[in-house]
Amino acid sequence: MIRWYRVAHASRYDAVMKLLERLALHDPRMRAWALYDWANSGMITVVVTAVFPIYYAQVAAAGVEPTRATARYSAATALSLALIAVVAPFLGVVADRFRKKKALLGLFLALGASAVAGMALIQHGHWWAALVLFVLANIGASGSFIFYDSLLPHVAPPQTLDRLSLTGYALGYLGGGLLLGLNLAWIQRPDLFGLPSGEGLTPAEATLPTRLAFLSVAVWWVLFAIPLFRRVPEPAGVVREAGSGAGAAASREALRATLATLRDLRRFPEATLMLVAFLVYNDGIATIFRMAAIYGDRVGIGRGHLIGAILAVQFLGIPFTLLFGVLARRIGAKPSVLIALGVYACTGLLAWRMDTTGEFYALALLISMVQGGAQALSRSLFASLIPRQRSAEFFSLFAVLDRFAGVLGPAIFSLTLVWSGSIRTAILPLTAMFLVGGVLLLRVDVAGGRARARAAEAQLA
Repeated sequence: MIRWYRVAHASRYDAVMKLLERLALHDPRMRAWALYDWANSGMITVVVTAVFPIYYAQVAAAGVEPTRATARYSAATALSLALIAVVAPFLGVVADRFRKKKALLGLFLALGASAVAGMALIQHGHWWAALVLFVLANIGASGSFIFYDSLLPHVAPPQTLDRLSLTGYALGYLGGGLLLGLNLAWIQRPDLFGLPSGEGLTPAEATLPTRLAFLSVAVWWVLFAIPLFRRVPEPAGVVREAGSGAGAAASREALRATLATLRDLRRFPEATLMLVAFLVYNDGIATIFRMAAIYGDRVGIGRGHLIGAILAVQFLGIPFTLLFGVLARRIGAKPSVLIALGVYACTGLLAWRMDTTGEFYALALLISMVQGGAQALSRSLFASLIPRQRSAEFFSLFAVLDRFAGVLGPAIFSLTLVWSGSIRTAILPLTAMFLVGGVLLLRVDVAGGRARARAAEAQLA
């Protein structure tokens, strides 16, 4: 069929292939890899960003004092990310040494999807169960992304890293926006989907559309992850020590290698500085991303406008993320990230003084312009600074700092909120994080770091 179409519509086929090549989707492995961003996006948009935070605040935590409920939610976010941060370096070594990247990705995917499916059982006042499932879902999503990201330098050549990483984020925006839009359709108009609606509903009937949204996220996540497991081969690992095998010996080897990875950071000073810079500025990004819905709710933005702004970020993020690819090709990945951080610093100040729905939409527009580009280019920039054979080891460290950003940011937000009693004051530390992270990133010597990484690859080969 494909061969017939290629002959009958040669010009159209060539145009499609050129577009796919521009997006770094011309190779089946690259398409399958990028599709995991689409698969995981439902978890990010529906559970982390839009629907679950509001459902937790209004249903699961019904009867709990609002400031206490918000502090518990922030603490649960910090706990989930701290747990994965603790085990990430060890698992990264296991993935490289024992060729288990895809197996560990599948394990965390199963954990996360099962937890999200379990959210369909949450009812009024079940705040404890809601937070436990939220912690497990976060662990599953964060853990799976360690090994997903570590596959990037294996499926894309160096000149394609930025494009493929950006395309993955764009697909994530599109997939997450489509699933969120479908979920909102049956939440707002359940009668159109044959779900309970109208007056006189029981609490279980009234919350059924939202609970079905959580179930749809689990199905979406698993379904669209299948191509990665079918198309992307398990990369070759680092050569293991003679006599190492399963059980205690393998665990000892993995532990020794984990410590060696930490010691080896001094051999890659540019990658190390990139990690530190990423830790600082990603603090702010992660906090804005995770706390936006609750922040908007607390400052008086209506639920409809909250969801509308989040949907706008999803769909506006697609072209802006791809435009960052054009920008990165012209000025480089590092300057592009620095521009994004400057815009993020402005969003922190805008959020602090935000009073109206119009300002909330302006804030959403600014975030949609830079969020995908900042995170995708940070991922591909770091991938270019490390040896490919040890990608899981180094991306596990990248994930540790990414997760600690998710720990420190919400923790600082929560502590500032408790100390000041003002959710507006709690947003102020974010601007400093973007500025300090940008200064550190300025000092990264990208060309020197890439040269060291390629030399290490040759030595390992």
